[in-house]
Amino acid sequence: MALEDLCHFRDIFQEDITTERFSINLLHFYIPEVEYLDESPIQFAFPLPTNLPFTSSQTVPLPFPMAHGTTTLAFMFQGGVLAAADTRSSCSGLVACPASQKILPIHSHLVGTTSGTSADCMLWKRILARELRLYQLRHSRRLSTRGAAKLLSHMLHPFKGTELCVAATLCGWDGGELEDECHDHEESAGTTKTQKPDLGMTVGPSQGSSFTPQDSSRKARLSGPRLFYVCSDGTRLEGMLFSVGSGSPYAYSILDQGVRWGLTVEEATSVAREAVYRATHRDAYSGNFVDVFHITSKGWTRRKREDLKEEYYREKERQRLERKTQHDILRANTSIYSQCLAMPS
Repeated sequence: MALEDLCHFRDIFQEDITTERFSINLLHFYIPEVEYLDESPIQFAFPLPTNLPFTSSQTVPLPFPMAHGTTTLAFMFQGGVLAAADTRSSCSGLVACPASQKILPIHSHLVGTTSGTSADCMLWKRILARELRLYQLRHSRRLSTRGAAKLLSHMLHPFKGTELCVAATLCGWDGGELEDECHDHEESAGTTKTQKPDLGMTVGPSQGSSFTPQDSSRKARLSGPRLFYVCSDGTRLEGMLFSVGSGSPYAYSILDQGVRWGLTVEEATSVAREAVYRATHRDAYSGNFVDVFHITSKGWTRRKREDLKEEYYREKERQRLERKTQHDILRANTSIYSQCLAMPS
């Protein structure tokens, strides 16, 4: 080509780079994101070339610093999983959208709170929902919350170090299905259970795979609420309580003292609303409304969106009543003390 002759590229690069799965020419820019998304993220286990002189295009400098802020939280209690978040999407010092949705449903028993770049969070939520739906169609069962978190973590890890900014908390309820490794082990054994063995028995190789009380307890442990935190650098954590965003330090001050396992649904909702309100009161990047989702064995339900300024007015009214009560008590005590002094000895 004329451009190759003009730039003397043929003298510099004599051979193509060939990998186990890629065969490309150095004159073509290599963008791993495009080829990565062409295939199912479940089949992500292939090596990426490490000796390429051209990677993806250079990052374009932003015209102004992008400062993101939000307040999202989720915790587990005896009634399931509760997730709450504010609705303000900020861009530096601007309020880009006062009524955005930061808790995104993925399927009937799984939702995710999102923090970071709104477009990135929406994109990866759709990719994850697509893959979980395909998994359900192939295997006739839902992928567990742990499996969904692991899948999302592996999909995000190749973008570590880029401008991708996603921090998600997956809140789900597992219905008691066995884990992937247990299911795969039974399929690889090539055996078929012809009859249900009694608990405590170990079936011989000719009759089927072994079934012990530990299998029953393991299946029972897999049924119930689950909570995972996944970040765009590949981090994956499991816990009972998470709060993400610029307002999370203020939310933790309420959650640490108010969250316990024995909460009722009304008490848990009140604690979540209080935590989001306190965070939005101190954090300028959080505010406007609050969304609350409750995930149980029957699926997720969403409370009506509430305006946080109404909570602010209720808080002011509550403080006014407390001051009035204290003033009345003080005046009554002063009156009683005056009467005691006026009494003759």
